[in-house]
Amino acid sequence: MEYRTHLMVCTGTACVSCGAFDVKKTLEAEIKKQGLDKEVLVVGTGCQGFCAQGPIVVVQPDDIFYQLMQIEDIPFLVEEHFLKGRPVKKMMYTPPGEKTEIPTMSEIGFFNKQRLIALRNKGLIDAEKIDDYIGRDGYKAFIKALTEMTPDEIVQEIKDSGLRGRGGGGFPTGLKWEICKKQKGEKKYIICNADEGDPGAYMDRSIIESDPHAVIEGMLIGAMAIGANEGVVYLRTEYPLAITRLETAIEQAKEYGLLGEDIMEQGFEFNLRIKQGAGAFVCGEETALIASIEGKRGMPNKRPPFPAESGLWGLPTNINNVETWANIPWIISNGSERYAEIGTEKSKGTKVFSLVGKINNTGLVEVPMGITLKEIIFDIGGGVPDGKKFKAVQMGGPSGGCIPAELEDTIIDYDSVNATGAIMGSGGMVVMDETTCMVDVAKYFLNFTQEESCGKCTFCRVGTKRMLEILQRICDGNGEEGDIEKLEELAAQIKDSSLCGLGQTAPNPVLTTLKYFRHEYEAHIYDKKCPAKACKPLLTFGINDQCIGCTACARVCPPKAISGERKEKHVIDQDKCIKCGACLDTCKFKAIDVN
Repeated sequence: MEYRTHLMVCTGTACVSCGAFDVKKTLEAEIKKQGLDKEVLVVGTGCQGFCAQGPIVVVQPDDIFYQLMQIEDIPFLVEEHFLKGRPVKKMMYTPPGEKTEIPTMSEIGFFNKQRLIALRNKGLIDAEKIDDYIGRDGYKAFIKALTEMTPDEIVQEIKDSGLRGRGGGGFPTGLKWEICKKQKGEKKYIICNADEGDPGAYMDRSIIESDPHAVIEGMLIGAMAIGANEGVVYLRTEYPLAITRLETAIEQAKEYGLLGEDIMEQGFEFNLRIKQGAGAFVCGEETALIASIEGKRGMPNKRPPFPAESGLWGLPTNINNVETWANIPWIISNGSERYAEIGTEKSKGTKVFSLVGKINNTGLVEVPMGITLKEIIFDIGGGVPDGKKFKAVQMGGPSGGCIPAELEDTIIDYDSVNATGAIMGSGGMVVMDETTCMVDVAKYFLNFTQEESCGKCTFCRVGTKRMLEILQRICDGNGEEGDIEKLEELAAQIKDSSLCGLGQTAPNPVLTTLKYFRHEYEAHIYDKKCPAKACKPLLTFGINDQCIGCTACARVCPPKAISGERKEKHVIDQDKCIKCGACLDTCKFKAIDVN
């Protein structure tokens, strides 16, 4: 049946948390009620990317973007737009300053600077229907590789593309495959690392939720290239929607003869299963991940040997992350030369980022390598809310570092980002404004890595604990002369002596904030002040002459530290004040000073 209109309802995790399933169900019911069910089809898609505006409904082929959908708005929308042919502008996302009568997605800054390869099917297919994927040329690349290419040719194509691993390390993917292919062994494995653990990161989750068959197809091609007949997707159990959709996709691929024995009667066998991880951050490291799959405690092992030589069950194993696998079918279909045209000399293609924090347009974006940090934050991200100044961005998660505003023209590629002291990582990008304390940020990320340390290495287990104690003292106003030097000394020892990437990179947030924001550490230690006014033990609350004596602050003060007569200026007893900030949050007259 052909439909004149498709309503693409985002049912990725972010929109689902805002009621997207109910929106979809209500839309279907209203469309049927109005007798439009033969003309208008409601489709549940994966993540549309613009998470800040969910629940999202995109009208195709008109390219109209409806945002923040509420169930009570649906009858009006259906009647106006789909019965009377009058799109409802007030329910659309309208870019700031936009004067177009009916803005389309191509006119929205969040979308128009993106380049989609890994996310090429986002918002365009039902992730739970293999026919939708096939209709978008799905499995075409696998058939080409299976029937027209040798394993050596597949490997060479990936090498020529310049694709580097998107899991954080940036190792050349084709070279990694070649090393594993050359290993001798009775059996080989391939693994998809979907153990995404960085705070604020959800790239891998969204790709699997939106396009699970792209990952399966990439793994099929990789298995052919290196000679593997069994694969594992290591997917954290906190991603129930991704697990459900991947399970469905695997069963559908089996039904279509794309997984199993003698695939397409070409003598190629490949089986795929899911291993649910318990959420340990350290299991994102290859050897710890392999140990977890084998039923052991997730702890890293010394390398060499590398997994390509001795991995799962001691056999040659190739591991790539979700985004890397999702790029493979596009490269095989379109050619390495076309892929290599995108990006910079040493960083080809695109990169997916989760854009979160103090940013107007939070969401999932895919951009060409070579774009600047400034373009991502201001053109795609819409800048910082509430007129605040952009201060820094944390890239690479707990293993990464903070890039300050003065380096906003840094281009996004592996070498340029590494030069700042941060890392590309898997793609987390946390934006901070002038109200963010950089010492507190360092403490937050170090607290995360300290808790997630597996405990195997003394320098990681104990060293991060000692660093965290120093940072806590500094934020509490008890910093001492020499603390900065102690942090730097401990950081160097942890980096040099830890076995895996978690420990080796754990000090990065501290080192980059010391590099670019040393003055904030010094203010905390020597002046007992937090320049960002974020560390409450270092703050003093007072009442200025704007006070009209409304008593609102006194009523919400937990220790009853505020006193004064009605319609007269109040005062705060500093001995009683617990610096909770309730008075600041309550006052409507800007009568509370924070120093």
